[in-house]
Amino acid sequence: MESIYKVARQIKRKEHSLYNALRSIYHDSLFVTEIHALWPHLPLLANLRCGLWYAPPHAFHAHCYFKSTDGHNGNWSFNVTRLNLHVALLAAEKGGCIIVDATRKGKRFPDSMSKTIPIWACVINCALADLRKDLNKIPNHLMQQEDVLDSEENGSDRHSSDWDCQLHLPIWVSETEKNNIAHRLDTWVQDLKTCGANLVPLARTLRKPLRVLWVSQRTVIWLNEVVDIETLDFTPIFLVSASQPVSCTQRMTDAEFSWSYIPGAADDEESWARGLTPTLFWKHAYDLVNYGPVDCNRKVADLVERERVYRALRGQDAPQVKVKSSGKLADPAVELKDSVYSDGGCHLTLEERETQTVQDVSSQKMGVNLPEGHLNNIVPGLHWIGSTGLAVGDASCCQTDSLREVVDCVLDVRPSACSTSSYSENSYLHLPVVGSKFDRHSLQNYLPEAVKFAKEKLANGLSLLICCPDGEDISVCVCLAILLSCFGSMGNFCSAGLNPRTISKSEVRQSLVQLASFHSGARPSRGSLKQVYNYLQNLQ
Repeated sequence: MESIYKVARQIKRKEHSLYNALRSIYHDSLFVTEIHALWPHLPLLANLRCGLWYAPPHAFHAHCYFKSTDGHNGNWSFNVTRLNLHVALLAAEKGGCIIVDATRKGKRFPDSMSKTIPIWACVINCALADLRKDLNKIPNHLMQQEDVLDSEENGSDRHSSDWDCQLHLPIWVSETEKNNIAHRLDTWVQDLKTCGANLVPLARTLRKPLRVLWVSQRTVIWLNEVVDIETLDFTPIFLVSASQPVSCTQRMTDAEFSWSYIPGAADDEESWARGLTPTLFWKHAYDLVNYGPVDCNRKVADLVERERVYRALRGQDAPQVKVKSSGKLADPAVELKDSVYSDGGCHLTLEERETQTVQDVSSQKMGVNLPEGHLNNIVPGLHWIGSTGLAVGDASCCQTDSLREVVDCVLDVRPSACSTSSYSENSYLHLPVVGSKFDRHSLQNYLPEAVKFAKEKLANGLSLLICCPDGEDISVCVCLAILLSCFGSMGNFCSAGLNPRTISKSEVRQSLVQLASFHSGARPSRGSLKQVYNYLQNLQ
């Protein structure tokens, strides 16, 4: 006889089926669409990764990455490796922005919206307040022409003394927690000032301080009294929690089917999506919703397999997707056939992660001059790191026909190499680096060879692309190791190598912040950063 606990677990699995998740996501996406329609001129941003599911890809202007763990009670943090400065710049340019996320815990808002983003906004406001005072002391005849025009355009806004530096948290955060967070603000502001981030462009663009406003499905908004953001004395960042704040599963029905509503259904997509990605879902959203719960699993498996074949036959990454059985009462398990497609001897069995393009918003320069003709917009997903001659990109870069016209050499750090017929053996190097979750020393073991290859090419005046499956983790860490090993503090390339010195974790973080100013999608894992630091320590 089965225990009550086991039966309850099986029922929960059945309620959290694939169709219920997709139907819940589609239901909540309608609310996100309604809110965006109230302020259509404001850019819509998805907080990775859950927020990506709640609107079609073309609806999002950019992505951001605010972690809920940075807002957990007793674990409050302002992480300089996740500055999200492109969000602040975007809000400054557009007069505000809308960020979408969701939570499965029955709360109205995830901790990323309740505390992480309000803390982030307050710290940036405080740092900008001091910086604006310094900028105001610079006489106009010593400023660049565009800065003078910007100063005159902002007028009294730039010289105002009532710049809001207060911490604004929602009313459900207790006073004790609020006071504990407030006591840490000065330390976080100092961390931001010393991390190496270039805040001057933001200080010259942001006319009014940042402030968050919370919107959920319980929020009452009178359509004839929608706030005009131009009348506000702050730059609003609307935090939209897409899911309904229910603590238990609710049964919903429409004309044809009934389903169990799951709040925050898009969270932890590896546990339920069966290889489906937000992009693929929104290509077939209406069909998947209308198939009903019986055929949903089969249709999703068919879509994922067809997408895999399509990508593989074109020499793109084609992941193998396997789904384990989840019990008697759960939906039928789907296991896609273990196929490996070959294109010119290239076996494509990489783990796929959703690629994303985030607009680079910094004009900061580093190092030597970049050869003419090397432009970001020729190859989607490619990000030049200032004028160092280094670029970071995802797997899609290597499938671009025009890559050879843009980049002289390629350092491929994906687990499996792909055909690069346009590059000779001297200009292409493949190092099969795997993520830190699979091998805690893989990246560190290959870094000496990667740095040697990069130093040789840069010394000859050649540009170099470093590509990994997602362009966010391994390639960023390899680029970081090259910057710290081959470039001086002023960004100048040293072909003879740098003098032995002690590289602190603070210096690694500062270099990562500078790198992220050119590639705002850079999100290296802690395990990968640790391997970079260990490698640099062994050089001393």
